[in-house]
Amino acid sequence: MSNNKKLSILLRGIIAENPVLILILGTCPSLAMSTSVISALSMGLAATVVLIGSNAVISALRHVIPDTVRIPCYIVIIAAFVTAVQMLLEAYLPSIYDMLGVYLALIVVNCIILGRAEMFARKNNVLDSIFDGLGMGIGFLVALVLIATVREVLGAGSFAGFEIPFISSFKIPILVKAPGGFLVYGIIIAVMNKLTEKRGGVKKKDFSCEGCPSAHLCTKTSCSELTELAAEALDTAIESKELEIENAEVKEDVENA
Repeated sequence: MSNNKKLSILLRGIIAENPVLILILGTCPSLAMSTSVISALSMGLAATVVLIGSNAVISALRHVIPDTVRIPCYIVIIAAFVTAVQMLLEAYLPSIYDMLGVYLALIVVNCIILGRAEMFARKNNVLDSIFDGLGMGIGFLVALVLIATVREVLGAGSFAGFEIPFISSFKIPILVKAPGGFLVYGIIIAVMNKLTEKRGGVKKKDFSCEGCPSAHLCTKTSCSELTELAAEALDTAIESKELEIENAEVKEDVENA
């Protein structure tokens, strides 16, 4: 049963809760680093290492980190892993380090990593958090490589830097530019939504908490409960106002008498 749970956590990040294609997180590095398969692969691997490490440490310290300062603590932990990855790449793979540029340092504020720390790592044990980080990292990697493959093959006529003879004559250069990135990203998301719908996935027509793929992990009050609380508060306010009006009328009658 435990192994099934670990597998479920792993696969959830790759498919059902893919951070880029389902949760729509990490859009900036996804578009910037998907102009080539090599850059996409490098960014995906770097983010995966940081995800696994930060998830493990945050989970291990979840009972120690004060709740009031947890976000700054998470950022410090994530920054430590990003710095380590930066130093290793600069020392041993300088070409990859130069290719990733400023986006390598920006992994610190990547919403996928901070989101998993807040959503999962602080609520679960170390081993589960490692599997969550691995699943989300692989999901991020797969999404980046998928987008990069379409953009590089059709936009540059090559794959991983190697020219494709027939396609290179019919390449569409705009696909490797910013507008092409948005276009390819949007089309892939549309295809993913259609496939999910065909496979029996629950398609929500609104943007409530119940429609969020991570609703089962969230401890916040659901939108339906918030609506009920708001309705109760409104009824109470109306009753209070009516009582205030009645008291004012009674007081006026007494004064007139």
